[in-house]
Formats: sequence, structure tokens, C-alpha cells
Amino acid sequence: MKNLTIISLLSMLLVFNTGCEDYLDVNKNIDSPDYVDDYVYLSGILQAYQDRYNDILFIAPMIEMFGVTATKNASYANHYYVPADDAGALIWRTVYWNQGMNLENMINQAMAEERWTLVGIGYAVKAYSWDMLTKIYGEVPMKQALTYDKRTTFDYDSQEEVYTQVRVWAREAVKYLEMEDKTVYGSVISTNDWIYKGDKDKWKKFAYAVIVRNLSSLSNKTDFTAKYADELIDAAGKSFQSIADDATVAIAGGSQSVPYTGYNNFWGTARGNLTTTTFQHDYAVQVMTGTVPKYQSDGQRADVEKPANPYYPWQLMDDQIICDTAKTVTGHYDPRVVAKLSSTTNLYDYIDNADSVKTYKYYGGRNSTSRTNPVDSKDVPHLYGRVGTVQNGTMAQPNDGKGRWLYRDDAPYILTTYAEIKFCLAEAYLKKGQQDLAYTAFKEAVKADLAFTAKYLSPGVKGQQVGGDKVTVPVFNTLADEYANGPYVDGLGQDNLTLSHVMMQKWVSLYPWGAIEAWVDMRKYHYDIQYTGGYPTKGNGWEADRKIDQKNDNDPSKVYKGFYLGAARNIEFRNAVYDINNDGSPCYRIRPRYNSEYVWNIPSLEKLKPIAGTAPNYQCSIPWFAYPGDYPSK
Repeated sequence: MKNLTIISLLSMLLVFNTGCEDYLDVNKNIDSPDYVDDYVYLSGILQAYQDRYNDILFIAPMIEMFGVTATKNASYANHYYVPADDAGALIWRTVYWNQGMNLENMINQAMAEERWTLVGIGYAVKAYSWDMLTKIYGEVPMKQALTYDKRTTFDYDSQEEVYTQVRVWAREAVKYLEMEDKTVYGSVISTNDWIYKGDKDKWKKFAYAVIVRNLSSLSNKTDFTAKYADELIDAAGKSFQSIADDATVAIAGGSQSVPYTGYNNFWGTARGNLTTTTFQHDYAVQVMTGTVPKYQSDGQRADVEKPANPYYPWQLMDDQIICDTAKTVTGHYDPRVVAKLSSTTNLYDYIDNADSVKTYKYYGGRNSTSRTNPVDSKDVPHLYGRVGTVQNGTMAQPNDGKGRWLYRDDAPYILTTYAEIKFCLAEAYLKKGQQDLAYTAFKEAVKADLAFTAKYLSPGVKGQQVGGDKVTVPVFNTLADEYANGPYVDGLGQDNLTLSHVMMQKWVSLYPWGAIEAWVDMRKYHYDIQYTGGYPTKGNGWEADRKIDQKNDNDPSKVYKGFYLGAARNIEFRNAVYDINNDGSPCYRIRPRYNSEYVWNIPSLEKLKPIAGTAPNYQCSIPWFAYPGDYPSK
């Protein structure tokens, strides 16, 4: 009996021990595992890039790509921010959280398993994301971020350090992608890689593209030609070679037939994010239709007596940069306008007729509480080409269907393009005084963007209002060839190429998917503010009345012809002061995510210089990349 009792006790102990192990196993959540295979991370990491399109709705209005009326977006359009709110800071969350430790785990696990291809892809993604992060927010926590340290506050690293590290990660990507990888992946990478389907060569080119974009933002620094230009040129030669290399994130699409709206593009009709509160800006229309006005000394447009065309009843700038209004003359019309902008002129009756396509009228609005165009009282159409509410989910006419061009349910997310890299190269050559090479790169860039634009056309049905683009691909390509051979590209001439041609064509090529990089360019050239010192300040670009002095269009040093900020002094349809906290300055950065930094990391924000992160004008603190010289320490 005694022996039986001992045996029973031992059995109970064994059962208890086994039960403990089973108990622990039960608490491993199979729906939220603490370990997954490295390749499983990749799909979600890449799809997280859709968040860029959300924040572009806040950034594009600052550089007059979009006009907006929604309260939060309008705050950014006026170069301010929304206090105690995360508006405009979704990319912060993307890099630190949605990708964050998922990306770190993928790289570390793949490294341990010697899966060099996956390691290289991970570093390329990391370089791209952190380059985007610092360009938007300036100084960011880097060294202490995404570690296993148990800390609640994080020190900020200088932007110069982050910039250098981005290029280190990009080179690490190239190194690992070039290593022999003996792993038999099967389809595990190709089915989770929404960009290049596991193509190592294209991922290498992408890594070099990150280096090009990183260095291009430094092109207005005093040491650019001595320190950065040659590295940019070398990287560009190893980067994209055609539009087939463009970095785009494929999505499933499916419109109303999918279980989750997130399967559709953020700008498609199914998700309802491009409403009547977001529309094309009047500056975008002026640039892409060749109707940039001539402003008089008092800032008013010079009227035309008895204008032949009431669409632009004012005198136009003598030298239009992108195109002009002589549409009947071969090569003077830029067909990208019909894809990138919207028009209510045509009801799909003549989408296969080039002469009719050229006659479409385009209206743009301003950053205000109105969608009224400066030309007349017409309401500006939103980006699907209508004025009223978006109509989708049915084939009844009139309808917007699944959208058009990049504003389409199944359109991919664009990360960077061959055209963008060529424009960066053209600018670098100009800075080095190599006019011939700059002109060659410029022509290749414009032609690449024409091809890029055509690639994503989704033509509507002739005679039916069921959505789609209002031009057929053959007609677009014919007009594109004419434009490329015309006076604004091949016919421009090497000696006539200026920085304005390069940067304004780049601005058009980035419209609107690349608004973040276009904002980088405008900030590094300080929005063409009229200043005499190393960088604009009160009394040196803006005054006590909070009006901004911008360069006149006849100033050879002005880069963006016809561009005037909303607070530009005495400029017709601008001339409105920014928030008093800006003290007259435009915005140079987005404030960090409120529910991250302004709730948990205030002590670190307060240490930032030259303007503290807690200061009411921190959004006006000029980032390192835009300072011509060394960054001030106080």
C-alpha cells in the first residue's frame, strides 16, 4: 500500500509536469505566433507601402500638386499641422511599426539561415524606408530604435547620420544580393515579393536607386560636387536601365468583389479616399497645359484684351517649360496631362481621336475652402474626372468604374522609377557643368516618363461613361512620340537646357505618386524664396507681416517658374499668411507621430536643435539636407 502511494505520487508529479508543458503549449497562439519563417514577413512589409499614398494627401498640397478642402489636409496645404493628432504621420508608423521589427526579424532570421537573397531584399527595403522617413521628419531615433532594449524614450540621431546609414544599408543589400545563395526557395520568395518576384538583379538596381535618391537631395549643398555628385553618377549607372526596372508594389484589386477594401489601391474608387475634397491644383494645371501666367510687378496677372480663348484670358509667361498652347502644332502638346490630370470636357466619345483629345479643358483649384478655379466659376473636378460624388460598384451610367490611371482600384503603388533616376542624373551633371551629359539624361528621363505614363493607362469605353482614361494607348503613344521629338525635349537643344527644365519636368514625372521627393526638391531650393543669406529667415525671405517674398519668374535663379506659395506677397490668388506659429516660414518637415513622440518621448524632442521638437514652429525647422553648409548646432 505504501509503495502504491509512492507510485501514485510519482505518477501525479509526472502528470503535473506534463500538464505544465501542455499548458505552456496551449498558450502559443497559432493565430499570432511568436516565430514565423523569414519569408512570411515579406508580403506584409511590402504591402505596408500603401501608407505613402495616405500621407501624400497631406504633402502634395504643400507643393501645389493637389488642392484640398478637408480640414486636416488643408492645414498642411497651408504649411501648418493638426495639433495633438497623427494626421500626416502614417509613414512614421509604417517604418517603426508596420515594417519595424518584422523587417528586423526577417533580416536576422535570414542571416542566421544564410538566405542571402532575402537578407539583401531586406536591406534594400530598409534603406528605402529610412531614406523616406528622414526626408519627411528630419532627425529621427535610429541607433536606439528597433532593438531589444527595454526603454521608453529614444534619443534622436542627426539627419546626416541617418543619411549615411541609408547608403550603408543600400550597399549591404547589394553585397548580399551578389553572394552565392544555395537556398532552394521554390516559390516562397516570388509569391511574397510584390515588387520584383525575387529577381535579384532588379533588387540590386533598386538598392542603387535608393543611393541616387538619397544623394540627389543634397544637390544644393555647397559640397555636393566635391563630395556626393560622383557617387550619385556611379550609382545611377548601376541602377535602373528602363521602365521595366521601375519599383512598383502590385496589389490584388478586385473593386467591390473583394472581402477587404485594402485589396484595392488606396486611391481607387472602391476605397473612397479621393473625394471631392481632393482635386488638382491650379499650378499643376498651368504647368501641364502650358498656361503659366505672366505676373506683373504688382503680382497680378496681365490680362489680354479681347482674348481669343476665354480659357486663359491673361498673358502667358513667354517661355513655358513643359509645353505651350499651340496644340495644333506638332510636338507642342504634352499628352501626359490627359492621364495625370482630370477633365470633364469629354464624355468618352472621342478617346481615339488625337485632335479631340488635345481640346480637353483642365481646371485646377486652390488650397482654400473653395474648389473654384481662378479662371471662372467652374467647380474643379476631382481626380476621376467628375465634380459630384464618386459613382462606382455598378455599370449604370454615368459611372467611375474602378477608376483610371494610378487612381484605379488595381493600380500598383509606385515607389521609384527609371525616369526619376535619370532626372537625378541630369541635375547632377548640370551641377558639375557637364551640359552635354545633362541634356542626354534629361531627354531619356522625359521619354521614360512618357512610357511610364502610357504603361498604366486603362482606357475607358468609347461612348460610355463607365470610367477609365479618356485616351486610347495608341493615340497617347502617337502624341508622346510627337512631344518627344518636339521643341520641349529633343528640339530644346543642349545649350537651352536649364535647371528649371530638369526640375519642373521631374516635378511632372513625380505627379502625384512621388510628391514626397518633389517636396524634397522644393525644400532644397527653398521654395524659390527670395533670400540673400545661406538660408531663409525672418527679414531674409519673409517679414514681420508673415508674407513670403519669392523670386520673380524672370529671375534666372528661380527653379519652379510660376510657383508661388500660398503666403506669397501680392501674388494673385495667393497672398494669405500662414499660421502665426510659423512666424512667416513655410513648412520644412512633418512633425513626428503624435501618439508616439509627443506622448512618450517628449524629453528627446526637447533636445532637438536648432528648433526644439516641442516648439510651436518645429515644422519650420530646416532639415540638414536643405542647408547649403553645415547644420547649426544652436
